[in-house]
Amino acid sequence: MAKPRKPKAPPALPPPERRVTLCVIGAPHGVRGECRVKAFTADPMAIADYGPLFAADGRVFEINDGRFLKDDLLVVKFEGITDRDAVARLTGTELFVDRHMLPETEEEDEFYHADLIGIAVRDLEGAEIGTIAAVHDFGAGDILEIRPAQGGPTWLLPFTKTALPRLDVAMRVATADPAFLAKPESAREKPPEAGGDEE
Repeated sequence: MAKPRKPKAPPALPPPERRVTLCVIGAPHGVRGECRVKAFTADPMAIADYGPLFAADGRVFEINDGRFLKDDLLVVKFEGITDRDAVARLTGTELFVDRHMLPETEEEDEFYHADLIGIAVRDLEGAEIGTIAAVHDFGAGDILEIRPAQGGPTWLLPFTKTALPRLDVAMRVATADPAFLAKPESAREKPPEAGGDEE
């Protein structure tokens, strides 16, 4: 007599420093729960190769079916999503996997964005600036978000050889040119209010 199988534990949400974004859900495609998905992998179809995908709120997505559409776009059917309205509510949702699920990079200067989180950043003289808190792509190239060592609002730094001339992922340290740091503007003094008592 076969023993009843124990239910599988739901996959654990990886911590932020191990999350690698693979794709973002786009608009619905048809009325049966399919959606367009923009893939960030070199091979768009590879997003299905690394197991369940996670959203930042902890939801887990499993791909039931997918097909190539064009360029970096796929048409995907997720498990349990069966209608257009459900897909529409997911538009813009980024999906990621645990860094541990990805293969190691083959080239010395190749790495995943998740590998950069937490790396110490120093200036050209070796003084501590802060740590890399996130990597963003606003459409004009990658931008590093730097958490200052002394606290306060984060700074932005272009992820280029000029702005970040040295990066050692293995040693967890990078050298930045402070001239390229975009810091929040200091709060300006408010102009004196018009009126008031005049002598």
